[in-house]
Amino acid sequence: MREIKGIVVPLVTPFNRDETVNEAALRQIVDYLVAAGVHGLFPSGSQGELFALDKDEKKRTMDVVIEQNNGRAFVMPSTGAVTTRESIELTRYAERAGADAVSVITPYFIKPSQDELVEHFCRIADSVSIPVLGYSNPDRTGVTLTPETVARINQQAPNFGGIKDSSGDLSNTMRYIALCPPGFVTFMGRDTLIYAGLTYGCAGAVAATANVAPELVVGIYEAYQAGDLPLALERQRQLEPLRQAFALGSFPVVVKDAMELLGLPAGPCRAPIRSLTGAARERLIAILKQMGKL
Repeated sequence: MREIKGIVVPLVTPFNRDETVNEAALRQIVDYLVAAGVHGLFPSGSQGELFALDKDEKKRTMDVVIEQNNGRAFVMPSTGAVTTRESIELTRYAERAGADAVSVITPYFIKPSQDELVEHFCRIADSVSIPVLGYSNPDRTGVTLTPETVARINQQAPNFGGIKDSSGDLSNTMRYIALCPPGFVTFMGRDTLIYAGLTYGCAGAVAATANVAPELVVGIYEAYQAGDLPLALERQRQLEPLRQAFALGSFPVVVKDAMELLGLPAGPCRAPIRSLTGAARERLIAILKQMGKL
């Protein structure tokens, strides 16, 4: 079983101008990211517009990424859905397709209780043999997956082996680590807190900015692992303007627009999300120039 740690990229899902999935572009982006040294690939996540993809598109995206990656990085598709039934279907598909693990976001729109979340994640984990990681992003889903609940799920389903924490609350991240046993992996899901998460014991980070600046994001992790804390912190500071640029437009367009500016075929977001124009676009260009990307 592959070790799940390091810098994981929530891959964009490239679209053609007619909003169909651009498989050739997805293969190109996989090669670009693996060549930059990322440790894991996370297709159909939030940055991959999971909310805009139908079930068949999610399955096809998994297939393309796993095939193109060809065992170089670990692949951890997003298989979360609003219902337990659909998430089990996607999770089983990922296992058959050759995924190393899966990441399961909490249901969204609905607001399950913590007891319902325990049953939801245990049923998903029990349906496969590969590691299942939870994904908590309360700002996007409106659902909080508490550290106490995560510990309960892990006790009942041993292959529920980790969590991606996008709460942005370091005390919450620390609590996941404190309540779960050694071997349970906690990933930082906020790009501005990668260094901080590593200092508290995170196994790595799932970083949308790594689509744009993979060498820099990997560099934070590698410097930290090498014990060069000043360099790791300096690289974290260099990354911050790009993460702050997310506020320039509607999620998740800024990463896609930045990639297009760098000549990477990310394509548009699915409507109604539109690309940046005017002052916002000029500000993104300035940030990329400041970072030495343009």
